Amino acid sequence: MTVHFIGAGPGAPDLLTLRGRDLIASSPVCLYAGSLVPEAILGHCPDGAKIVNTASLDLDAIMTEIEAAHAAGHDVARLHSGDLSVWSAMGEQVRRIKAAGIPFTVTPGVPSFSAAAAALGNELTLPGVAQSVVLTRTPGRATSMPAGETLENFAKTGATLALHLSIGNVDQVVADLTPHYGEDCPVAVAYRASWPDEKILRCTLGTLKAALTPDITRTALILVGHALDSEGFAESCLYSTDYDRRYRPQTAESPWASWSHGDD
Repeated sequence: MTVHFIGAGPGAPDLLTLRGRDLIASSPVCLYAGSLVPEAILGHCPDGAKIVNTASLDLDAIMTEIEAAHAAGHDVARLHSGDLSVWSAMGEQVRRIKAAGIPFTVTPGVPSFSAAAAALGNELTLPGVAQSVVLTRTPGRATSMPAGETLENFAKTGATLALHLSIGNVDQVVADLTPHYGEDCPVAVAYRASWPDEKILRCTLGTLKAALTPDITRTALILVGHALDSEGFAESCLYSTDYDRRYRPQTAESPWASWSHGDD
């Protein structure tokens, strides 16, 4: 018996990995975060599977379901939205599962910031503009932030920021970031990226608050950074005609020349 933690992706049912689909199809028990995982993904569950929406369960109740499946020898597909590496609450479940001696696996999923960038048609890293993406959030009722992880500190880097779980703290976002990025810094708000009711707003830090509409709620991601609206960036060396690289040596003397011909 194994508990399979599976990243179910940002919302669209077909943004599920093949591995995730196959694990769901082979697991007699499925526990899913019903508030964020689309029900269409449950269509991959085998006939007769026990399907439990964990949205109303606490950690003890979730573990009771897992331990019951373990006793029966049934694999569990444990579905969380997006990818499991950030803000998934997987860590606290894994800690208890390890203590109980229950085997588990982790299958990654498409994260929400990737779905948002795809909806925008944007690369979040551009040469000479931004080469880093910071995934962060503002403090919330359930989770505080470590002392050093402030928006001001991240803003000093000039990186593209992907602000999760922060749509209710827009005033703080604007106040903390404007001194570093400027009022005219491009901002994008992706509401339910990849879902049928997806909504994308483009604005600036100075117009962010006014641009929001009442339907933009907790499932929205805020992207901030000059890479979101930059046309004056340099081209990378990757496809440059005169860049000497392993797969495209420029001269016979290139250190890559013999490698490209298959020599040792």
